[in-house]
Amino acid sequence: MKKDELRTPVSQRPHVIESTHVEKGIGENVSVFINDKKITVPFGTSILDACRENQIHVPTLCHHPDLCIAGTCRICVVEVEGMRTLQTSCSFPITAPIKIHTSTPMVRKARRHIVDLLLSEHYGECYTCVRNNNCELQSLAKEYGVDEYMFGHVTESRYKVDKSSYSVVRDMDKCILCKRCVRTCIDLQEVGVLEAIDRGYETHISTFMEKPLADVICINCGQCINRCPTGALKANDPSDEIWEAIDDPTKHVVMQTAPSPRAAIGEMFGQEPGKSFTGEMNTALRRIGFDKVFDTNFTADLTIMEEGTELIKRLYSALVKKDKSVALPQFTSCSPGWVKYLEHFYPDYIPNLSSAKSPQQMFGALIKTFYAQEEGIDPKDIVCVALMPCAAKKFECNRPEMNSSGFKDVDYGLTTREMGKMIMEAGILLPEMPQSHFDNPFGDASGAGLIFGATGGVMEAALRTVLELVTGEKVENFFDRANITPVRGFEGIKYAEVPVTKVGPVPEILKNLIPNWDWLKDATLKVAVVHGTANAKKVMEDIKAGGKFSECHFIEFMACPGGCLGGGGQPIPTTEEIRKKRAQAIYSEDESLPVRKSHENEHVVSLYDKFLTDGPCGEISHKLLHTHYIKRGKFIV
Repeated sequence: MKKDELRTPVSQRPHVIESTHVEKGIGENVSVFINDKKITVPFGTSILDACRENQIHVPTLCHHPDLCIAGTCRICVVEVEGMRTLQTSCSFPITAPIKIHTSTPMVRKARRHIVDLLLSEHYGECYTCVRNNNCELQSLAKEYGVDEYMFGHVTESRYKVDKSSYSVVRDMDKCILCKRCVRTCIDLQEVGVLEAIDRGYETHISTFMEKPLADVICINCGQCINRCPTGALKANDPSDEIWEAIDDPTKHVVMQTAPSPRAAIGEMFGQEPGKSFTGEMNTALRRIGFDKVFDTNFTADLTIMEEGTELIKRLYSALVKKDKSVALPQFTSCSPGWVKYLEHFYPDYIPNLSSAKSPQQMFGALIKTFYAQEEGIDPKDIVCVALMPCAAKKFECNRPEMNSSGFKDVDYGLTTREMGKMIMEAGILLPEMPQSHFDNPFGDASGAGLIFGATGGVMEAALRTVLELVTGEKVENFFDRANITPVRGFEGIKYAEVPVTKVGPVPEILKNLIPNWDWLKDATLKVAVVHGTANAKKVMEDIKAGGKFSECHFIEFMACPGGCLGGGGQPIPTTEEIRKKRAQAIYSEDESLPVRKSHENEHVVSLYDKFLTDGPCGEISHKLLHTHYIKRGKFIV
């Protein structure tokens, strides 16, 4: 290589041995040697991808399959024959025949020195770190035989831990400047709270004007936590307070569990992704000391009844009564990260949000009203804990308006990771637990409530119910085994049209709201499913411009990639492949349940008969289960 070529950016270098230079066109294959093994890869494949596709180990730190290429940590360096310096394999595209070596003495020493340099500025010790035994820097230190601090070790803290947020705690003493959190926030979620500031030794990751996380536009999704390789980012863990409540004999401590944790918590115990541990988890939670273990899927079914009824009311007001003040399309409101994103970036569209609370918050309100009355327990003595896949749920349960029971409806939000740690702390090995059912009166839920955990699940659950209520026919007549596959899958944005070719009688539960379905005959219901706030931004901008999505009637939004299965409280690591396996676990469990539609959940029907006596979207349910009221056909925030 010529001397002046060394000053050329990597992306513009020839990347070849001059004696074997052959021009290749985009779309063609290239033959290269990696550790003297000849392989063929598509033009432009990175060295790292080529190695991984051929089971050749190359360590990484700043690289993550969900994120754009950065090449900042340099731990993935390899030797390319004909080049004076080592090259980062993650950012080196193969465009012509080259010879690559991944484990030469120069490569090994360079990687060891990189790890030593990172450790020299990494304050703290591993024993009390939340990522102990699941830290990528710790693993690399072991892999490269680090048994002393070659370049010294910082002994004093440089940064104050930011605990201002209900959801995310930042400890920049543990940050290694890989910028995964920055790329997650800017590129993956398009929120843009975090950025690298200052230069040289003073470089660190911070927020706008170094404000606490609670004072900036963080949506609490926790996606930055899921991609941080160390303990620099973690969820705000309430485990100690929960243990204290469990140990207090005057407190009645109940647990509600969302669908996604049961499909992922096994990963905390060394199990492969894709296996559900619902029954084992129920047993473990009781042995820990929870007085009752309930299924949040029950209020997911309730959400469908309330949110679906609200959609029908909106459509009736807009299409029949010609009320132009009705906000359409209706947006789902069960993802608190999405709700906060909308509040920050598109506040004019808050009226489009369904007024229905999330299943978590509906459950809390019912626990401290209906359940307290049924069991004869003073609500002040009930501690409601929510096991969720989501960091934003911690923020949601602390919103000041979430107290419709007269108390704080949900006392603590607990992530899957935190629950796994509590189970371990109790000396319980989850996979060895016998299976047991949820407790009544909230023990039975439908498969529709279960699939809330995957992107498209809320929409599919809603369509299963709405189609049957409107047409009077089984949804299986329209979709095989009630699996509404057009709204499934991991595409960032999905759009579907559902024709209503016939209508039936209005069900008894809705007769006080809608006289008939004639106004829906031969109509086409237009729906969309969106996951990840970067995709939400695209849809919202389309709606603002009067595009295709502005014609939708109902849109499901989830803040996290993959939906709740990829939530900011789920086990680490997370990748698209892992999220797909978790989704398959949920869909498989859905198909095994005897009831798969929310309106067929007899316990939900019983709740309306005994407690929510004026039906879905009635006065009682609006007081407890909604965040704003419908009055005289108007939606009042």
